[in-house]
Parts: sequence; structure tokens; C-alpha cells
Amino acid sequence: MSVQFDIDNDGIATLTLDMPGRSMNVLNDDLTGPFKEAIERIENDDAIKGVVITSGKKDFLAGADIDGVYAITDPAEAFRLAEDYKAFLRRLETCGRPVAAALNGTTLGGGLELALACHYRVCLDEGRIKIGLPEVKLGLLPGGGGTQRLPRLIGIQAALPLMLEGKELDPSKAQQQGIVNELASDREQLVERAKRWCLENPKAIQPWDDKKFKWPGGDSKSPANGQLWAIAPSMASTKSWGNYPAITYIQSCVFEGGIVDFETGCRVESRYFAACVVSQESKNMINTLWYQLNSINRGESRPDGIERSKVSKLGVLGAGMMGAGIAYVSAKVGIEVVLLDMKQEAADKGKAYSEGLMDKAIKRGKATPADKSALLDRITATTDFNDLEGCDLVIEAVFEDRQIKADVTAKTEAVIPATATFASNTSTLPITGLAKASQRPEQFIGLHFFSPVDKMPLVEIIKGETTSAETLAKGFDYVQQIKKTPIVVNDSRGFYTSRVFATYPMEGLALLAEGQHPRAIEVAGQQAGMPVGPLALQDEVSLSLSLHIIEQTKKDFAAEGKEYHGHPAESVIEKMVRELGREGKKTGKGFYDYPEQGSKALWSELTKHFPTAAEQLDQQTMIERMLFAQANEAARCFEENVVTSVADANIGSIFGWGFAPFQGGALQFINAYGVEAFVARAHALADRFGERFRPAESLQRMASEQQRFAA
Repeated sequence: MSVQFDIDNDGIATLTLDMPGRSMNVLNDDLTGPFKEAIERIENDDAIKGVVITSGKKDFLAGADIDGVYAITDPAEAFRLAEDYKAFLRRLETCGRPVAAALNGTTLGGGLELALACHYRVCLDEGRIKIGLPEVKLGLLPGGGGTQRLPRLIGIQAALPLMLEGKELDPSKAQQQGIVNELASDREQLVERAKRWCLENPKAIQPWDDKKFKWPGGDSKSPANGQLWAIAPSMASTKSWGNYPAITYIQSCVFEGGIVDFETGCRVESRYFAACVVSQESKNMINTLWYQLNSINRGESRPDGIERSKVSKLGVLGAGMMGAGIAYVSAKVGIEVVLLDMKQEAADKGKAYSEGLMDKAIKRGKATPADKSALLDRITATTDFNDLEGCDLVIEAVFEDRQIKADVTAKTEAVIPATATFASNTSTLPITGLAKASQRPEQFIGLHFFSPVDKMPLVEIIKGETTSAETLAKGFDYVQQIKKTPIVVNDSRGFYTSRVFATYPMEGLALLAEGQHPRAIEVAGQQAGMPVGPLALQDEVSLSLSLHIIEQTKKDFAAEGKEYHGHPAESVIEKMVRELGREGKKTGKGFYDYPEQGSKALWSELTKHFPTAAEQLDQQTMIERMLFAQANEAARCFEENVVTSVADANIGSIFGWGFAPFQGGALQFINAYGVEAFVARAHALADRFGERFRPAESLQRMASEQQRFAA
């Protein structure tokens, strides 16, 4: 049985959720069916004086069964699902007995909604435990009463950010917020305290069922919340640009719930929940950020039949921002790190980066001084290659120069074990070529991190022509060891992420060259769902670096006897760097000015050097150009076998360079748009704006055969 039912001598019934054959409890008929039977038994047995709900798993309850939600296409079905779950939670909280939740592990989504339907919540005081309503991250909203109970429990102003951002709290933070009532040190104490509370509170009712109930901080009509409702929707829209319906619907649920009674508020929530479930945005996000991300984390791209490995000692060559970040995330998971640079001062500065991050963590209550000391003790800052002796893995993060990389490769291989793996953090130089400097090219691989390393969740693993399956497996295992998401790609110029990412800022620059207003270009990028506008992003990347890459690429093409086809954005980059001396954020001036005091602003003379055209494109056309440029290039990468998995392509685009998450990734964007419609629109864009928009041959074939990218 999924729900074990035990009654002790005091008449306290303990319901233990423990679904057979699953590592985690989820809300589906296999759980809710027996749960309803248990509630009916409680209602009809006067000998039962109280109820404690806990879990037989490591975690309490993960939430809804995503498979069931994802399959729903009829809003009426989604409405019924939400209403049925709320009805049984309502029976639980009005059963006439005190009900306490004994939260022994992570409690998310529908799991927290179950806990909120209990009169009291005791939680194990363990840092691993996460508590929250993260549905918005999949384009959904809490459909089990979460948008009604949480604001009534802790107040509208405290509840809204938790749901709009999908925040997950540890037990102590949840207690501070008023979501958890009490903490326990171990499982025995957890259940004991829940039972004791039931015995001490025989007539418990929910606050919102008390005739004297008053909203903490006021309801939606309260003057205290007037400013919130005047500003919050605009602030949310500024961040989301209207691309995430769930954000609007969550606010609507809370606002409308705050002017009606509890029962009506719950029905309002069910209607908005149904709208979320059938939205294209939620389908995109669930497909990619749930199914495809889980398949990656399970190791779908990892070679089969190779034993799992762990890195004990890591060497990092180059203590700049990338190297320092790699050292930090590795030391954080317990790996001994040798951080090597040409000068001791530079190596020490790289180690100091970890010290700074730990100081911030201590201030936020995320770490202790002892944690900081232990982490720093694991990092050795040095200039001596002999310190690399005994490393399982060495990652070079030196300047993007083949000769420099070849030199450090040779020096490293002279001291590391014969079994060690050597990796390059290059973002552009082909791994196969770099591996030629190695005495063991089969143990050479690319590990492309993203900046800042401590925040960016992705690592792009690049297989060279000679990279062995064992080396790939070791690289994959290391990436997961440092709690990052790995995608695997084959070797080529720019690999996958750098190659496709570049199309976004380049298209923005092409629009500027055509005479589109720079502010309109920036807004279009954000309306498309990108984190920042293309001009600001190009400043971050550095115009001088882009110019260097363009010139190097031209030389490489010439050396290979290939014809080079330039991009219209290249003339903009050349003019900005060579004529105008504006190299980007690093020099304080690019498309934007970066004053030492104050916020960045578009350069006031930008339209003087790039005059605006008399006729401006509409925003939708600019949005499409930016998205189509990226999606089409991603399809070419898939066609050329640079990226071999749809999951890697989609997750790589979202986690790597911030491709619009609500679109579900670059290839899912094509699926949702419709392959035939995408091809037709791409041809139209190519006819009007240039051959770079001509759809990939594979897309044209897929359209003629009515195919789509596999999930």
C-alpha cells in the first residue's frame, strides 16, 4: 500500500506515504486513492484523536506526477485534476482532528500544499531538505491550494516572491518565514513532536476557517497592500516581458483570492492552473527542463559500460576568472586543487577569488568560517608544475593561443600520472588540433565552462577525433561531481554553444548596420526572451575579442583552402574597434558607456555613426530574426553531428547562453513553431534579409516528410 496506517495507544493515527517501486513519493492515483481511503477511515473512527502524516522515503513528497500533467491537453481535465486534489485536502483539514505534517525530507509543490493543509508542520533540521512551490519553473502554478493557503498563512507580500520565483528554502529559512512551525533533530523526535502537538491541540482548525481570521499584513483590499498591487505586476512584466503566463496567473490567483472567501479562491486557482497546464509555454518547459534535463542527468550521453570515476586531485592551469572559478567549484565538493599560474601573485589572486565567494556565503548564512577554512585549505596556489604530480585531471584555462596551450600541455604531461586526463577550457579552438600537442591524445578532451563558473550550470564536453570513450566518461563524471550539467558535443569550430550563441549578438549588430534604432534592438532581444539585449551582450563578450576571432577564422579558412562567407555584423565590429576605439565593457566603452559611478547607458553617439533608417522594422520581425538565427544554426549543428542529442541541444541553449527558457530551447522552438511553418518563414527571412536565414537542409527535409525533432 502507498499509505501505511498505524494508530498508537494515544489514538494518534500515523499515515506514512511510501509508494512501492519508487524512490520518491509523487501525487498520482496510486497515492491519492489510498490517501482518500485513509481520510474516510479517520472521519468515521471516533477513536482517532489526531493525525500525523510523514513519509517512508528519504524525502516527503516531490509534488505532482509530471507525466500526468504533461499529457493533459483539455483545460477541463486540468481543472478537474486541481479540484479533486483540493477537495481531498479540504477533507483532511476539516476532518475534525488535529493534523500535523512530519516533514522528513524535501517537500515541494503538491507536497508542500499537502503540508499546508495540515494544521501544524514539524520538519527535520537538515540542510539537504528543500521546501517550496517551484511550479513556475515549469510554466505552472500551485494548483492544490498553494496560492490560497500560503498567503493566508504568511501574508501576501511574503508569499508572492516564493511562488513567482519558485524559491526553495531550507528548514530554518522556512521556519523563519512561518511555513514550518517547529524543527526536529532526528526522525524519532520529528514524529514524537508532531504527535505531542496533536495531543495538546485537540480542537485545531486552520486560521482561514476561524471566523475571526485576519490576513497577515492585510488582504488584497488592504491599503497596506495597495502599493504592492500597483507595482508588482509591472516589476514582474519588466523581467518576464509577458513571456511567462504562469507569472501573471499566480499574481491573479493571489489578488483575486484576497478579495473572496477561501473556497472561491481555490476555484479561481483551479481555472488559472488549467490555463497554465495547456499553455505552449508549460509544454515547452516541461519537455526540456524536466524530461530532457533528467535524461542528461541520468547519463544518456555518457558511454555505457564504463565504471564511474571521481576526481581526487585536480590541476587548473591559469588563475584568471575561469581558472579561479573552476578551482572554487571543485574545492567546494571536496576535491584537492592545484591552481597554477606563471606568477605567484596571479595564483594567489585566483585563490583569493574563492575566499571572496566564501565570505559572501558566510554573510548570507550559507557557510561557516570553518567551511571557508576547509575549502581554502584544499586549494594550493603555485607556479611549480611539479605540484601537479598525482592529479587525476588537469584543466587548462590559459589564453586562447595554440602555442601557449601546447607549451603548458607538454609541461603538464611531464609530471602527471600516465592515467590522468588532460582537458582544455577553450571556447573556440578545435580540440583535435590542440590534442596534437599531447603525448596521449586519447586522454585529451574539451571541458568548456561558462562565466561566471560558480553561477553558470552548464559544462560543454567536447570530444576530439582521438578522445577515448573512457576519457569522455571521466569528463562526464567530473562535471556531475562538481554539480554541473554536462552536454556532449563533437569537435568543430566554435563547438555548439559558442557557434550558435554568436548568432544572437551578430544579428543584433546586423540590425544596427541596417539602421534599426539601438534601443529598439535591445528591447526586441529581451522581448524574445534573452537575458540581455544583443548589443549589451556583445559588450560583455568584448568587441576586440570578437574581432580577433573573426581574423583568426579568416586565416584558418584560407589555410584550409575554404571560401569565407562574412556576416554583415563584421563591419560593425571592425568600425567600433578600429575607427571608434570602443572595445566593450572591459574598457568602459562599447555600444554602451560604463561610468565608474552609475548605470550603463547606450552610447549617445551611436546613432551618429550608425544612422537610423527612415523606415523601422516592427518589433516582431526583429524578434523573429534573433530567434530564427539561433534556432537555424542549432539545427545545422544537429545536422552536422556537432551536437547529437536533442536534449543536449535544448539544454545547452538555455543553460549555456540563456536562449529563451519559455521556448524550451533552440530545437524545441522549431518544434513548437511547427517545422513546416518555420521553414516557410525562414525562406521568407532569407529572401528579405540574407542567405544566413535559409533553413538548414535537414529542416527542409523534415518539413517535406512532416517530421519534428524527437523529444
